[in-house]
Amino acid sequence: MSLSRWPGTTKEVVTYVHKVLTDMGYEPYYSNKGNVHVTLGGEGNPLLLAAHLDTLGAMVRSIKENGRLRPTTLGGHQWTTCDGENCTVHTRDGKIYTGVVLNTEPSAHVADEKVEQKESNMEILLDENVDTKEATKALGIQVGDIIAMDPRTTVTKSGYIKSRFLDDKLSAAILLGLAKMVKEENLQLNRKVSLLFTVYEEVGHGGCFIPEDTKEMLSVDMGCVGADLDCTERQVSICAKDSGGPYNYDVTSALVAAAKANNIDFAIDVYPHYGSDVEATLKSGYDIRHGLIGPGVYASHNYERSHTDGVKNTLALLKVYIA
Repeated sequence: MSLSRWPGTTKEVVTYVHKVLTDMGYEPYYSNKGNVHVTLGGEGNPLLLAAHLDTLGAMVRSIKENGRLRPTTLGGHQWTTCDGENCTVHTRDGKIYTGVVLNTEPSAHVADEKVEQKESNMEILLDENVDTKEATKALGIQVGDIIAMDPRTTVTKSGYIKSRFLDDKLSAAILLGLAKMVKEENLQLNRKVSLLFTVYEEVGHGGCFIPEDTKEMLSVDMGCVGADLDCTERQVSICAKDSGGPYNYDVTSALVAAAKANNIDFAIDVYPHYGSDVEATLKSGYDIRHGLIGPGVYASHNYERSHTDGVKNTLALLKVYIA
């Protein structure tokens, strides 16, 4: 991963997004907490589209006596998905060390019984000649340093996008694509439209502060693919309800109507274990209408997979919704 994207350490990626928007001819600005906000144009009935730049990872909780690192989770990270994954450790003074995530007894030829893949049984083995706490500290590694799993991003000839952290790389890219489309096609917006790129969504407070004039807000995140769900990786998901309750009925209905009228491939689903930026906004007391859409993503918070068709359908729905 070339840009830092973990909650609290997103300076590189917000700087990148700010520059991309500036180069397009917009005037983005940073909030005090590091979110990036930009207005695309239009007048009246302000709509805010939000995607988050932060993603899942881990942090050094402690350095063990044998020089290995004990981790603690950032966001809804699942250790069962990364036992054996390569990783990097990012120190506060800018050093980067490679390593591997393993449980405390990973060898099939050594273990008397299988070790459960839970946080207390996981550790980071550095690719350095260290076997004591003092030796690891001498590298400059300390408690609070970031541990990032390798994303292993690839796009197949058939259009499948495979990577860790598609949540929310995909929809952040979609919003940048929408901003580019507004400029290049000189789209006439049917209302004031702004974009918000947040940096603390994975820990629950990314969208807790938004412009006061906002009347409606859409979280543009990921759609889930799995059992008891209709969405596929090639569709745009329109979420009717998640762990925070139902999304605004009129907003959801308008999104469905727009998709149907424009032959956009979509699905409506309920995600009982999902939460989004706009729910943090509502809990902060904002009087807004709210909705959630995103490209279908399989194996969320795992090694995730989507498809370019899902990206295209999400972008197409946003375009017809604002123009």
